[in-house]
Amino acid sequence: MVQMPPHVRTAFEDELRKARASTDLDTMWRALERAHILSQSWAWPHTRAHWHMLVLAVRCRDRTEAFGQIIRLLVGGPGSLMGRAPLGNTGRTRVGIKAVMPIPEDLAAILNGTMPSQEVIHRT
Repeated sequence: MVQMPPHVRTAFEDELRKARASTDLDTMWRALERAHILSQSWAWPHTRAHWHMLVLAVRCRDRTEAFGQIIRLLVGGPGSLMGRAPLGNTGRTRVGIKAVMPIPEDLAAILNGTMPSQEVIHRT
């Protein structure tokens, strides 16, 4: 199993921190969606992203989102291990579980190794 490169890990953890530090739900969801996009190729980080989404869904008392996150918790990690995670997918229940979506330019640059994660902190 290939480990998440350090620069991607840094950006992933930064997004999780942003979600935890905010009190604005839109900001929290956006940060978790970005963390999800960064994590899709690695089983454990991908699972962690869905765990944080589940916790937020429960906090918001959003039963539909919580149920969807439980399903994604069960299939996300194995999907990453098998290389079947749909890249760019934001991980939310309102998005189809297999939907491939465009990756935001700044996240694509991190995933491709062309932009250090520290630059992203100032852009988002």
